[in-house]
Order: sequence, then C-alpha cells, then structure tokens
Amino acid sequence: MNDNPIRFNQTTIEGNELAYVRQAVIGGHTSSGGPFTERVATLLNEWFEARSVILTTSCTDALEMAALLTEVEPGDEVILPSYTFVSTALAFARVGADLVFADIEDQFLSLDPDDVDSLITDRTRAIVTVHYAGIGGPIPRLVDLSTERISLIEDNAHGLFGQASGKKLGTFGRFSTLSFHETKNFSCGEGGALVINDDADVSRAHVLNDKGTNRKAFFEGHVDKYSWQDMGSSFGLSDILAGYLLAQLEHKERVLQRRRHVFDTYMAGFAPLQDELGVRVPLVPDGSVPGYHMFFLLVPTANSRPTILKRLRDRGVNATFHYVPLHSSVGGQKFATRWRDLPVTDSVSHRLIRLPFHNELTDEDLDRVVTLTTEVIRETM
Repeated sequence: MNDNPIRFNQTTIEGNELAYVRQAVIGGHTSSGGPFTERVATLLNEWFEARSVILTTSCTDALEMAALLTEVEPGDEVILPSYTFVSTALAFARVGADLVFADIEDQFLSLDPDDVDSLITDRTRAIVTVHYAGIGGPIPRLVDLSTERISLIEDNAHGLFGQASGKKLGTFGRFSTLSFHETKNFSCGEGGALVINDDADVSRAHVLNDKGTNRKAFFEGHVDKYSWQDMGSSFGLSDILAGYLLAQLEHKERVLQRRRHVFDTYMAGFAPLQDELGVRVPLVPDGSVPGYHMFFLLVPTANSRPTILKRLRDRGVNATFHYVPLHSSVGGQKFATRWRDLPVTDSVSHRLIRLPFHNELTDEDLDRVVTLTTEVIRETM
C-alpha cells in the first residue's frame, strides 16, 4: 500500500469562508433568508439570468420543490435516467409519481432523447435530465420534447457554470437544481439551490420555501400579515452556510481554471489508451463547456474494472466507480411502473471508473495518476 495515497476528493478553503461564518454568527441572522443568502442568490441569478434562485439545504430539497411546483400527482409519469443519484427519483416518488426509467446515450451519458420520445404518453408530466459530469450532451433535443404539459427539469448537480450549445446549463428547463455538497466544485458541506426559469412559478416557489406561508409577500408589504397558504417545508439554507458558500463562489474563476487544468491534463494523458486499448474518456460536444466536476474512464469490459480499482488503490490512487443504476435497486423496482431493459445504462455502470478530481491536486499528483492508471490498465487488459 502506498504511504502517500492520492485522495479521490478533498474540500478546500478558497478565501473568506471562516470570516463570513463568523460575520453571520455575530450578525445574529443564522437561519435562512439572511444577508449572505441574498448575496449568493443574487450572484447565481446574475449567472443564470433566471426569474429567481432559492437556496435550499440540499439538491434533494430543490428537486422536491420542483416536483411540487410541477404539480405531479399520483398516476402521473415522470421520465428520468436510471444512471443517477437516488435524489433525482426520490423527489418524484414522494409525490406519488410513476417513475419511467429511460436509457442514457453512449456518447455523453445523458438521457437519450430517442428513448425518451418513445416513452412519452398522455400521462407524462415531466422529463428530468441529469448533466452527467457537467456535460450537457443532447439537451436541446430534450427541450424539443417538452411541452406546456410536459415540464423539463435539469438536475444540474454536476454542471454549475457549464454550457451546452452556447447556452448555460440550468437555463434550458422550467427548473434546474444545484448541489453544494462537499463533493461538488463549490461547497458549503450540504446545500443546494432551485433555479426558476418561468415567471409564473416564482410566487408559489417562495410560498413553498416559506413552509407554505406568504411570508415573503408580507415582508415586501403586499399583505398585512402572513399565514398558511399551500404545501411547503423548511427548505431554506442557513445563512451560516450561505456565508461559507459565498466565499467559495467569489473565487469562481480560479476554481474553474484549476479544475479545467486537471480535466485537460487527464484528457491529454489518457489519449494514447483510446487507440491502444479502446479506453473511453469523456466526450465534450462542440460549443459546450463542461462543469469540470469529474473525470472518468470507460474501460472496454466490465470484468476488468474490479481488478483495476483494487490495483489502483493498492498503489495509492483512490479511484472509484459511480452509480448503481436505480432500475436495479429495490426502490427503483418499487416505484418504476414500466419495466424494460436499459442496455447502455447497465454497460456504463459496470465499466466506468472515476479518478481523483479536486482543487488540491498538484501536477506531480496528476502525473502519478496518469502513469499508474495507464500501467494498471495495460497490466489488466
């Protein structure tokens, strides 16, 4: 075992995180809706040019808000990928939706528009797409499949500040959601956001966020008291965490530049393996910019992956696999209503390897990852 292993993920302090946390505590507004919350929401709103951005305790909460706003009811169908984190599905299962898992396409590992098209019925109320690895893939084609009745929702947990077809990820759908979990590019430990792209959804979204009350309207002077109006929950992010997050986002350019360097170094380093052994690296469509959230390799055969991962860890490179497809899980089988084969999803899930990817990786670390991974794959295959 290597005495100096390269960590898969590592959180970093970029600037005024601790100072802003202290300011939030001393200022006395530590719950949601405080001054740091407003500053982060404004910053994100400027990027997305959205109708509103609401900070939440997690991307899961943001997805649950999207499910409520879409007014999905029991008996309605929601089409989504199986190759995703459970939160993407859970938010819609909780409101009683019938889940319909679509396959991913094999180029960008995004929801396959052709498969989605074949699954749409008069019961379909939403299409939820995931920008895997922060790469938009065929998102414009999914936009074409959305209608007034069928809402497009972007799970953009991987793709903050990414772009596809010259447009910002998170601005294609009726809603998009963000994650600020400790594994993400910009983090406050646990956090998320709902990005609202339609004026008609703004008022109700804030009611849901304020535990079902019209509290926001009260503080804006539109009503003389606030009271219970609708469904809702305690979705809001603490201002302490918003302060921490603001300090991360203030260094957006530096963080993205560093992560792009990691991504580009891996792309160049593993290029020889593509022709030599058929190992796949991420594909980025023309006119797109990744979110630089992760880097993965797709090895040609599923039976080689366990050995590759073990040998890499033995040599100090903490690589790992990713999602277990939801359609193969107990929960997925419980909430999915149309059982079907998902060949690309099954193949990718058994062949994908994620490599260390974080802001503290040095050039020496990157050279070591490329060299050892190349050696191990050649030995194994």
